[in-house]
Amino acid sequence: MKRDPGKDGLIRKQEREGFNFVLLWLAGFIILRVFPAVFSLVCSFSDSSFFGRAQEWGLMNYRKIFSDINTLSSFAVTLKYTLITVPLRLITAFAVAALLSHSIKGMAFFRTVFYIPSVLGSSVAVALLWKAIFRDDGTANALLSALGLPAVNWLSAKGSAMFVISLLRIWQFGSSMVVFLAALRSVPGELYEAAELDGAGRIRKFVSVTLPFVSPVIFFNLITQFGLAMQEFNAPFVITQGGPRGSTTLVSLLIYNTAFPMHDLGLSCALTWVFFIILTVMITAVFATQKLWVFYGDEEEL
Repeated sequence: MKRDPGKDGLIRKQEREGFNFVLLWLAGFIILRVFPAVFSLVCSFSDSSFFGRAQEWGLMNYRKIFSDINTLSSFAVTLKYTLITVPLRLITAFAVAALLSHSIKGMAFFRTVFYIPSVLGSSVAVALLWKAIFRDDGTANALLSALGLPAVNWLSAKGSAMFVISLLRIWQFGSSMVVFLAALRSVPGELYEAAELDGAGRIRKFVSVTLPFVSPVIFFNLITQFGLAMQEFNAPFVITQGGPRGSTTLVSLLIYNTAFPMHDLGLSCALTWVFFIILTVMITAVFATQKLWVFYGDEEEL
């Protein structure tokens, strides 16, 4: 069969263009992802700093991490923060989405209002505003004073400081709410009608129809919010600076403090890798549970 030189040349040109596009992505991935990761792993086995060469190599950073009470406390604080904020944020988002899923006049306005905090994101400006609200002479204490209640040292006590940064994360539930809202509005009405014919009430329809149908979306929000909460940085950095007495020093803030104020680059890199492994194990464990409670519509076909 005689080959068409013009067609072959066009194919080779398209292959070169495709390869160039992939090459750009590959170069960016190696420079921005692979190289920093490998550099960080190598540094984690040294006593490197920003201003000098490594003098010692070995596992000393990892031994220090698992023997230092402040470091272990930081991991515990991060887990506590995650276990507080993720369930409350998801429950709040789901409850508001359920209310906003009804077709009522003016509902678009309320959906926009509830989504605005997520547009602001976990920015430094919002964290500064939050800090101003909860300082000793801030809006929160002014409201308590107006109600005849005593002022609270929001940022000076361990429990209240954790409450303040947790409340900020829960308040920004808009992104999860939008995903829940889309899932709730996609539940076929025929399923509810069939459940009603079987004599199901509101609770039964919610448990047997709504929850199974939106369970993949719940799982998606759980995974994403879990990862984001474990890596929270702005709120403890700006609002409490990790205090009081380390009660809000999350691991991401500890890694930053170790690398920059303390200039201990090796220990900071080791902390990063330990945190990465712990987070990977926890995310994998959550993924393993999806077979028990997440329903996919094509399961029976597989």
